[in-house]
Amino acid sequence: MIGKIATGKSFRGCMQYLHDGRLQENEELQKLEMEKKQAEVIYYNQCFGNKKELIRQFVEVSKLNPKVSRPVFHISISLAHQDANRLDRQDKADIGAALAQKFDFADKQYVVITHADTEHEHLHIVANRIGYDGPTASDSNSYKRMAEFCRGMELSYKLTQVLSPNKFLKPEQRVTQSQRVDQRKEALKQQLGQAIKECVSIKQIAAYMEKQGYSVELGRGIAFTDAQMVRFKGSQVGYSLADIEKKLKQEQQLRQQQELITRQQPSLAQQLRDVMEKPKEQDQKEQQEHKKSHGMSL
Repeated sequence: MIGKIATGKSFRGCMQYLHDGRLQENEELQKLEMEKKQAEVIYYNQCFGNKKELIRQFVEVSKLNPKVSRPVFHISISLAHQDANRLDRQDKADIGAALAQKFDFADKQYVVITHADTEHEHLHIVANRIGYDGPTASDSNSYKRMAEFCRGMELSYKLTQVLSPNKFLKPEQRVTQSQRVDQRKEALKQQLGQAIKECVSIKQIAAYMEKQGYSVELGRGIAFTDAQMVRFKGSQVGYSLADIEKKLKQEQQLRQQQELITRQQPSLAQQLRDVMEKPKEQDQKEQQEHKKSHGMSL
């Protein structure tokens, strides 16, 4: 289980993204994006309603403490691929409630939202750091608290255990950074190398890598995030977008050369036979001329 936590300024922006997905060029594409995400609120705390109603309720309460510029807690929890379907709806709601206790917003507004737009299961929790009374929920040491929370949930629900970042581990538990990162880099590098050999376009490579459990970001460059939510740019493993495009062209040229050689094999074989036959024909001709000249001398 991997957890990420962030604070933000806009409940509207956060809720719209979680419900509607990324902003698309037109209404039809936006509808497809929403259908793909399949966002569902599975738990409400001190709030209720559709997207617009939730935004209004969260914003109204946040105004009770205008000094807090970032009232939004946005938390995402991702499960390992092998933990797919291990948690039911109630389990996910309970995890959201346990998280609220850990981060001190159990008495404040929050919702638990699930998505179905990626190969690995995940859920989101959007919370209001500000409540009707009581102190604002603290965001201090949030990364450490999140790592501790995830390790506890893995044990409670018998999920795949993930190693926390070194800085959150006891000295005897720590793994050297080279061991931790290089293994992931090497695995990504090998998968990319194989993808380049089997694919003919960047689009096909992206689809290939997604089947191997990576999420792919394509833009001015290319980046990959593995099942443990560790992200690498392609350039970090020797495969920038430009490098991949160059290697794809090289592989295409190599395949074309191989196909050309295959087509030319019959003619090459005939040329080889011709070369082998010429000495024999020459020998026979010389023998005949020798016999003629020898007969004439007799």
